[in-house]
Amino acid sequence: MQSELSIVWIYPDLLSTYGDQGNVLVLEQRARARGIRTRTIHVRSSDPVPQQGDVYLIGGGEDRPQILGAERLRRDGGLHAAIQRGAALLAVCAGYQIMGTVFGGEEGQPVPGIGLLDISSGRGERRSVGELAAEVDPALGLPTLTGFENHMGVTRLGPGVRPLSRTIVGTGNGDGTEGCYAGRIIGTYLHGPALARNPALADLLLSWVAGPLPPIDDRWYQALRDERLRAVLPS
Repeated sequence: MQSELSIVWIYPDLLSTYGDQGNVLVLEQRARARGIRTRTIHVRSSDPVPQQGDVYLIGGGEDRPQILGAERLRRDGGLHAAIQRGAALLAVCAGYQIMGTVFGGEEGQPVPGIGLLDISSGRGERRSVGELAAEVDPALGLPTLTGFENHMGVTRLGPGVRPLSRTIVGTGNGDGTEGCYAGRIIGTYLHGPALARNPALADLLLSWVAGPLPPIDDRWYQALRDERLRAVLPS
């Protein structure tokens, strides 16, 4: 098991809505609970993205900051280099859309993404706001995901990705699926923050870069997750 991890939080000055920075805190806590030291790097949009991180996180944001973030990531190239060398990435909401080939701008105009995921996103007719629950692809071995969504995105998945989950409640991608994954990249519309609501998802990201993780006592996490799930699922 790796003894130290670098966590890179991309563009918190542009993309950090609905408490998405909490994903950083959850990764730090769950790594330290297993004796893994962490070093967290906050990369502002004026800074280069370091290529030697282990886990990268990018959050949600409004239309204009999303466009600026995509432009700067395309010019920078650091995230692409990190993924090529085996880093893991969690991209949430606007950050998820940026990872694809194209997304919708302020007026619905197509804006180029950075092409790390084989997805394309546009603007839907209505905003999706509310709780979301979804059954995860069995290949990942994770329990049902829950979170909060607030977006107008419709995301189409290409053959190069697999759906992260299939919705029970909520909209997600707009076709009965929620998010996607490919290699060590996970994209999702889940806020909450996503990793606080779904600690097993945090552990999956950590295991991809640190190796097999010893179990920890997180019964209170699981109890909170189960309580939220009961409140979301139809009776």
